[in-house]
Amino acid sequence: MTTQPQRTVLERFPAGGPRGSWPAEEYAAVQRARGRPDAQVVMDLPSDQFLVVTHTTN
Repeated sequence: MTTQPQRTVLERFPAGGPRGSWPAEEYAAVQRARGRPDAQVVMDLPSDQFLVVTHTTN
């Protein structure tokens, strides 16, 4: 049995944003620039949201 790494959700964004708009990706890029190199965007299908997550808690 494999265990999933612990993740911290930094922010949530609705999946139905305007065409050409990527607010979750932009937020993740800002977080990476501010010292969170593992900030990434994942899709939460049950809530139909993009989540910006990190594996660190600081």
